[in-house]
Amino acid sequence: MAKKFSELEKKMSPERRVKIGAQVKAALAEMPLNDLRNARGLSQKMLADILHVQQPAIAKLEKRTDMYISTLRSHINAMGGNHDIIASVLSFSLDFIQFCVNFCIKYLRKQPNVVICKR
Repeated sequence: MAKKFSELEKKMSPERRVKIGAQVKAALAEMPLNDLRNARGLSQKMLADILHVQQPAIAKLEKRTDMYISTLRSHINAMGGNHDIIASVLSFSLDFIQFCVNFCIKYLRKQPNVVICKR
């Protein structure tokens, strides 16, 4: 007889719950686009309509192993999601956008005749 996960979870130790939570988070982070689309309850045709493309374009996109960030962004946004880009440099993880902003500010400060305004 099948048991509800909530019943099994009540019997788990807090350490076990944390471990399982980490495993679930890792699995979701590596989820292919087609699995993510299916989890959202969207067909390729439905997603194609949202993105204003033909269904074969979605099938082709989901098979790709490499794509532009803008393509990935529009695909994820069409499924109602958001995305963050994390750059791992050595042992440090940085928010990519914040990294770019900081880099640009440092670069511009070294340029003559450039004034940086704070908001």
